[in-house]
Amino acid sequence: MATRRRRRYRDLAELDADLIDCRACPRLVAWREQVAREKRRAFENEEYWGRPVPGIGPADARLLIVGLAPAAHGGNRTGRMFTGDQSGDFLFAAMYSAGLTNQPHSVSLDDGLELVETRITAPVHCAPPQNKPTVDERDRCARWLHAELELLAPSVRAVLTLGQFGWQSTLRTFAALGWTVPRPAPKFGHGVSTTLTRGDAALEVFGCYHVSQHNTFTGRLTAEMLVEVLAAAARSAGIDTAGTETSGIEKSGR
Repeated sequence: MATRRRRRYRDLAELDADLIDCRACPRLVAWREQVAREKRRAFENEEYWGRPVPGIGPADARLLIVGLAPAAHGGNRTGRMFTGDQSGDFLFAAMYSAGLTNQPHSVSLDDGLELVETRITAPVHCAPPQNKPTVDERDRCARWLHAELELLAPSVRAVLTLGQFGWQSTLRTFAALGWTVPRPAPKFGHGVSTTLTRGDAALEVFGCYHVSQHNTFTGRLTAEMLVEVLAAAARSAGIDTAGTETSGIEKSGR
């Protein structure tokens, strides 16, 4: 893994301000800027963000959602995680149903979206070609997730990972922060969860299939499945989601 000197940030605002200027991965920098120049025809009159995309949500979030990376014409265009693409449409509609947002859609930075005691981030903050970051790019970007989880540690009580990439990155980062991860390493799956501990503190990590179009169009991940696991994670975090069923969550790595 690439080693980099880690800066300690005072708060998420300082972290995000530093993050958006990152140019550590030449391939990702070239791709995100190429997409921002060439644009998709449907958005040809818009100015693309074309930079690393920071996390969104309150600094005292109780629930953290960890994805993979921004979409080329979604977050890389709008400057906000899961905003302006079909994967985001699917996610935010489910979050609204679970009581975790004030509205069921997210289209731009100024659309009025508010997250309820929830923050969304990713292990890789630049849009990668074909949505596939390399291991080296993941490791170069790891310092941002490390710093973000360190700042959120006082308030976060549960984490929902979207896909195996997010699951592995989350467990690896919490381990680096001194949390005890069960051994053997818990395996990713939809509807599984595992508990991490550090001293007297504990938090639960939940697995969920990624909200990619491949998963949602084929029915591998349905809206009902996503709402169910969102509600389970929110309950674990101490966020009220009354009326949402959470059966089907199984423990992993206990």
